[in-house]
Amino acid sequence: MAKIDKINTFFNMLLNPKGVSYSILTSIPNPMIIADSNGKIRLVNERYIKLVNCREEDLLGKNLAEARPGTNLQQVIETGQTRTDLLSKTISNAIVDMSIPLYYKNRLVGGISFLKDNNRIFQLHKNLEAAIALNENLSLELKSFKNNVYAAKYTFQDIVGKSNKFLKAVAFAKKIASYDADVLLIGESGTGKELFSQAIHNHSQRHGMPFIPVNCSTFTANLVESELFGYEPNAFTGADKNGKVGLFMMADKGTIMLDEIGDLPFDMQAKLLRVLQERKIRKVGSSVETPLDIRVIAASNKDLSLLVKEGAFREDLYYRLSMLTLKLPSLRERMEDIEILADALLTEWNIRYGRAVKFSSKAYKALFSREWPGNIRELRNAVFFAAYTCDCDIINDLPAQAAHSTLKIEPLAAEEPDIEEEKPLKEYVEEYELKIIRLMLKKYGDSLEAKKKIAEKLKISLPTLYNKLKATGQ
Repeated sequence: MAKIDKINTFFNMLLNPKGVSYSILTSIPNPMIIADSNGKIRLVNERYIKLVNCREEDLLGKNLAEARPGTNLQQVIETGQTRTDLLSKTISNAIVDMSIPLYYKNRLVGGISFLKDNNRIFQLHKNLEAAIALNENLSLELKSFKNNVYAAKYTFQDIVGKSNKFLKAVAFAKKIASYDADVLLIGESGTGKELFSQAIHNHSQRHGMPFIPVNCSTFTANLVESELFGYEPNAFTGADKNGKVGLFMMADKGTIMLDEIGDLPFDMQAKLLRVLQERKIRKVGSSVETPLDIRVIAASNKDLSLLVKEGAFREDLYYRLSMLTLKLPSLRERMEDIEILADALLTEWNIRYGRAVKFSSKAYKALFSREWPGNIRELRNAVFFAAYTCDCDIINDLPAQAAHSTLKIEPLAAEEPDIEEEKPLKEYVEEYELKIIRLMLKKYGDSLEAKKKIAEKLKISLPTLYNKLKATGQ
């Protein structure tokens, strides 16, 4: 009897509409049910009734074991221990079923159960699924856009030629394309290094992925790292507040072509070497390294081995890049390809402008009469210039403006040497040599390729030429 009195006393206080406890209970936003230690349901709020989809009179005053069998609250009243389940076992649309015992004067008088309606969770889940689907679609669109914008359009079928040196270069390029190793392309300006790079990419397992061509000579020393590797938001003064994705990351899963690699700043070469070895990049302003799946094709019209000797290019980077080296022949080394190349270029021009211009036999002779130091790029300019300016559909000659201007080295006047100031014969010879070298520099220029050509014409080694150039101040 005393037990029943305590239970009734407790619930009279707890459920007094004018009491503080009742105000607190009715303010709880969660579905709630309270039963006494005899299993009689004493209180249910509207949220609980709505959650279990029944009427108040079906629950209030009823026995818990009959009205809500198997609930956590029944077990809590029987054991006197708190119980929490992440998912309700009796209510399908409820999560976090937490039931706690109620004590009054050290006696168990009942229990209370709080639940969490998962309709909100279901809605969030639907929103999340919709966001994931949208993100996947946007990712596919972005990937398609990136792959189309940075697509390699040339294949080996676009590379024209029949000379032995050319065919050997193509055969070697096809062989190494199937492997995923980095490649170094060496060749004079205008020999088709980017065309070969794209063909190698399209002939590899990375075809269809991004192909990012990068001209290293266009970067300033203070921006090259941020351009190649990207940077975090506000990483430095003037940086974009949203940060930037670097060219290496844009080429992820594909190929990056580093053209004019010999012009890469020396301190940046060490960072590039680490990327080639580790296949990881670190954005400027970040301490996190990002894995990279990429193939690197480097290209140069300079003699990298000579730059290594001069201390202008890292030896370890050179050996890392030069494992698979492909040397592209100059146009003067494949003169038998001039006609087929010129015809292909003229066909390209005709298709673009809807014309049917052809070369005459005289024009072909003009094509073969030049050395083409600018290689295929210069040939292309000459062919297009001739097509633009011809008055009919027959090109009879190459216009003078398109021809490579040549500077003839006139014989030196047979002037008598000044012997008033007597000096060794060797010095007289050196003075004459310097005059010859100055004339050659005037004709061919002072680039590395020009100096190689001058050395070849003079039948001396390149280092010997460099030694003689020191006396000229070149």
